[in-house]
Amino acid sequence: QVQLVESGGGLVQAGGSLSLSCTASGGTFSRYAMGWFRQAPGKERDFVAAISWSGDNTYYEDSVKGRFTISRDDAKNTMYLHMNSLKPEDTAIYYCAATKSFGLLGLTVSTYDYDYWGQGIQVTVSS
Repeated sequence: QVQLVESGGGLVQAGGSLSLSCTASGGTFSRYAMGWFRQAPGKERDFVAAISWSGDNTYYEDSVKGRFTISRDDAKNTMYLHMNSLKPEDTAIYYCAATKSFGLLGLTVSTYDYDYWGQGIQVTVSS
């Protein structure tokens, strides 16, 4: 059983930066593909970014490409999401997730493929 804990959320002005961390325990972190998802009020949980179990491949939702960077440090059992040029529409609860179910690139973008989820952390971008 893998436990995931997000940290680093908060309030930031539009155009600012924020970094999220997701620390895992209870499993072999390096064997899991990891992802970030977000859920705004009244909306479904949407894919943001994913990183393969090896760290070699990443994938981003179109609206965050060039602004967000996903990375992982297996020695620290931690995944990161560095967010730049934040916009009010980035406001949401952000969730990290882990899975051993992934495709040829070693990652997946589907919420249904992820087995373990963090509790979520609020990111608020003010205009």
